[in-house]
Amino acid sequence: MKFLVSILLTALLAFIGGLWLPWWSIAISAFIVSLLVHQHAGKSFAGSFLGVFLLWGGLAWWIDMQNHGVLSKKIASVLPLNGNQMMLILVTALVGALVAGAAAVTGSFLRSASK
Repeated sequence: MKFLVSILLTALLAFIGGLWLPWWSIAISAFIVSLLVHQHAGKSFAGSFLGVFLLWGGLAWWIDMQNHGVLSKKIASVLPLNGNQMMLILVTALVGALVAGAAAVTGSFLRSASK
């Protein structure tokens, strides 16, 4: 149950933070959630990773659908992705998920060190 709560809470805080703060606010969100929801470091990493992966992947896909893939096709052709739009969306989600996961592990270790 805590795992599902951490996924949803991380995604929600990351979305709200992303409305006004820079992109790295996902790290702050994941850090705060891992401090509030006590789990082992692996579960904290996985929960934040999944929450932000689904959030950023979904948002990138939604933006891609809104402009009919014009921008993502151009960006994917500049990067070594051979114009593959779905790979660009997956790479985008993976970068955000790794940042959130690292912040969650840091928060989890800080919580256990403070005991």
